[in-house]
Order: sequence, then structure tokens, then C-alpha cells
Amino acid sequence: MGAGESARHWRHPMLPDVDLLHARYLRKTFARHTHDAYVIGAVTEGVEAFRQRGTEHRAGPGGLALINPGVPHSAHAGVPEGWRYDVLYPAPGLVARIAAETTPLRGTPGFVAAVVHDSGSARLVAGVHRAAEGGQPLAADSLLRIVVARVLRLYGGALSSRPVASAGARTAERARAVLEERMADPPTLEALAGELATGTFALLRAYRERYGMPPHAWLNDARVHRARTLLDSGVPPAETAAAVGFTDQSHLSRHFGRTVGVPPGAYQRERLRPR
Repeated sequence: MGAGESARHWRHPMLPDVDLLHARYLRKTFARHTHDAYVIGAVTEGVEAFRQRGTEHRAGPGGLALINPGVPHSAHAGVPEGWRYDVLYPAPGLVARIAAETTPLRGTPGFVAAVVHDSGSARLVAGVHRAAEGGQPLAADSLLRIVVARVLRLYGGALSSRPVASAGARTAERARAVLEERMADPPTLEALAGELATGTFALLRAYRERYGMPPHAWLNDARVHRARTLLDSGVPPAETAAAVGFTDQSHLSRHFGRTVGVPPGAYQRERLRPR
């Protein structure tokens, strides 16, 4: 992490359905990646710029960055002084339960806006962090549900279902299955295309259309997701790196930091810290 930067990514043991990130970044860049959870980021200083679906969005003080699960995006500082923010990562199951109880939404709930200026919701996000850090899980859980319900009511909608898979999409899905199974020792693009009886450029196009990134970028993102699971269970970072296919711990650290926002060692210490 660069000079002047700080970040804490953690989870309160009595709030298992939400991760929390409080960070101050100056020159931080996040590689194209995805989250299994929803993202509700409240910027308190500076500007966060992030790109998804071909459009760059900017969130300043009082602004919320809203990202749905599985949506590829990248991020960086939008101004020279960087940005500071509080982030909530509520699990899909929690968001679905809140949506069912508090909104008329049917189907999979999601955000229909990427950035909104809503200082009231931003203060609620900060309140969740303060309550959790202060050892007040009842208050943190209450504020979490209030802010998720509010954001869904104001900026939510039902996410559209995927269209019927094309031949290219089916090829991409088969390629993904191969990469997931052989994550630690993946084939080359040419070998993968050969296994699937398609061309390399056809596979690149199909994979990008289906998953929003080429196979190698998707693989690094998937490795970080699996690394988080291993780190959560107590596997040391060096062993985790080897298990998911990174060359060494520094290779894991580079990709992990550009996706999660903190080094894997710091992430694991927070996960395993006695509360």
C-alpha cells in the first residue's frame, strides 16, 4: 500500500452477511474485477472514478458508488488527492430478504444507477461502520438494513434475466468450467480453444461478451475469489498462492491488493482476529 494510504477490510463476527472496507487511497488502482456481493460505497473525501460496462463514473463527497454482484469494473482516483470512503458489501441473500420485506421488487433485486448523490444514505453507511467498530452489532445490523432498504427503494429495480445462451455463450461457459477446474495449471489460450473446437479469437470474443473480460483477466479474478475462501479458513498466504495458481506470495499480493484493496496478510489477520 502506498505512502499515506490506509485500508481495513473486515467482517464483524455477529454480522456474517456483510463485509466492511474503510480506506484512504491516493494512487490506488483496482484492476478489472467482480464481487460476489453488492457494493455500496460512500465517498467522504476526494473522488473515486470507476469504469463498468464501458462508462466511467465519478463519485465525490456525499456520493454513493453502487455495483451489482458479478459486474466487472475497475477503479482509480478521480483527483490527485485520491479518495476516502466507507464501503458495505452485503451478501445477495441478505439483499434479497430486505428487498422482499420492504419493496415491491420481484425477481433479483439490483441497482439501476451506478452513482448517486445522497448524503443521507452516505451518513447511514458511515453509521454502520462506526457501530460495528464500536462493538454495537445491534445498531450496526439495524442501520445496515435501513440503508440497504433505502437504496433499493430509491435506486433499485429488478435485474433483467439473461437471454437464451448463444453458441458463443455456451462455448464461453465451457471454457470457464475448464479454467475453474484447472485453475492452478490452466491451458494456454490455443490449447483451450483446441479443446473446445473453436478458434482463439472466437473464444476471446465469446468470453468477453459473456463475462465482461478476457479469459486471463477472468482467471486472475477467480483466483482472488478462491484465495479469499482459503484465507478465511486459515490457509497461510504462501500456501494459498500456490493452491490457486499464482507463482508466489508476492504474485498473490499484487493481484489481491488490486481487487480486494488490502494485502492478503492484512485481510487474513482481520478475518481470524479474536473478537
